[in-house]
Amino acid sequence: MSEGFLAKLRMLFEGDPAVRRVADDPVLSAELLLLFRMILADGAVDEKELATFRRICRDAFGIGEESLKGVIRYLQDFGYETSGSQALAVFRTLDRQRRIELARHLAEIAKSDEDLSEYEVRLLKRTLDVLELEPADLVSGPQ
Repeated sequence: MSEGFLAKLRMLFEGDPAVRRVADDPVLSAELLLLFRMILADGAVDEKELATFRRICRDAFGIGEESLKGVIRYLQDFGYETSGSQALAVFRTLDRQRRIELARHLAEIAKSDEDLSEYEVRLLKRTLDVLELEPADLVSGPQ
């Protein structure tokens, strides 16, 4: 039997490993929820914002395109259990660099459609306040 077939069979019984990783990691779940909320902040889902979200998921979290639908479905099904404030509170305990990376990811999504709405600006400002960061932290090099 081919390894591809075995991998598909394993996924059928065990579920997608990326979805399981998100489900088992409250910090990662909170971060993805917050990033997804930035996509929705201006009231419209823009393809450029989704493309940026997919790239961040792939590059920063190792979530491939083939797993992304399952991850988003998981966040939609269980994300209602976590408020934005609860998600942000999780990050207060993280190291400074991880908080900066989150804020930079949010800014990337907000700017990706070239239309920075007041709702996106508010969400980013609130996030920076909760994360105890300054706007300058987003443009300076690694801390």
